[in-house]
Amino acid sequence: MKSGDIGRLDAEGFLTITDRKKDIIIRGGENISSVEVEETLARHPAVRAAAAVAMPDRTYGEKVCVCVELHPGQTLTMEQVREHFVKAGLAKQKTPERLEILPELPRNASGKIKKFELRAQVRAKGENASDV
Repeated sequence: MKSGDIGRLDAEGFLTITDRKKDIIIRGGENISSVEVEETLARHPAVRAAAAVAMPDRTYGEKVCVCVELHPGQTLTMEQVREHFVKAGLAKQKTPERLEILPELPRNASGKIKKFELRAQVRAKGENASDV
């Protein structure tokens, strides 16, 4: 059975799910975990919630785009996102290259972010869309 989940087994044989195959961002042949990007960005004090999705790119195939919901009264720029990722020690290719600030991230009835909607919005804007 193929579930679409990506995970790892620890020394005791326990499985930890780390991502979904459809949520992996493939940038220049390298797999980037959307979960790792989201968890890093979620630690920024301005961010209430974050979702990382692939955006199309002619050179690399895909690049990292983050869609964020901010805490009331907060702002966030691409420069602040870049600085946050440098401080977190993530590899440069995992740093988001586009920022979409939304009043609310789309969610299903159980509160899970609807990444398929975000992917569609990002693709509709195209790879040349400017940063928010």
